[in-house]
Amino acid sequence: MKKIIMLVSILTLVIGSYTVYAESTKTNKPAETLTAKKVDVDVKESSVTDKRFIKEEEVKLLARLVHAEAKGEPYEGKVAVAEVVLNRVEHEQFPDSVKEVIYQRNAFQPVQNGAINKPASEEAIEAVEDALENENNIDCLYFYNPDTATSQWIFTRDVVKTIGKHAFAI
Repeated sequence: MKKIIMLVSILTLVIGSYTVYAESTKTNKPAETLTAKKVDVDVKESSVTDKRFIKEEEVKLLARLVHAEAKGEPYEGKVAVAEVVLNRVEHEQFPDSVKEVIYQRNAFQPVQNGAINKPASEEAIEAVEDALENENNIDCLYFYNPDTATSQWIFTRDVVKTIGKHAFAI
């Protein structure tokens, strides 16, 4: 029995020690050189908010945020809130995914107060779908309610549009 175990051990070592070499082929073609392409961009190069690239869980998260942020606002305002999040994903100064934008520190009050965890209304879900389907109608990165906002910084942003009680700004 000891001889069999010894034989198996030796065979394992011998078989495991073989090295496989790739066959090389010589060519008379000159080697290609790699070149770097310099690109100046203010926004991310590819559209990461294309519906094909957003996970279903992020769509649901965005709908919950829209519900919490824009409950009681007109439908157009709900779509605009979703578009602000999508615009941030596209912008170089913000994170690269819907989830990262929504959970960015101090970005959205519903994350801080837990309202993000409540289910989204059908209207909020439809607003997110519309924001994903259509070209961005609003090119804003921020929105706020001027009556309840406490950050003085937000008032320094240029307001582009007002929908319901929300001011949409760049």
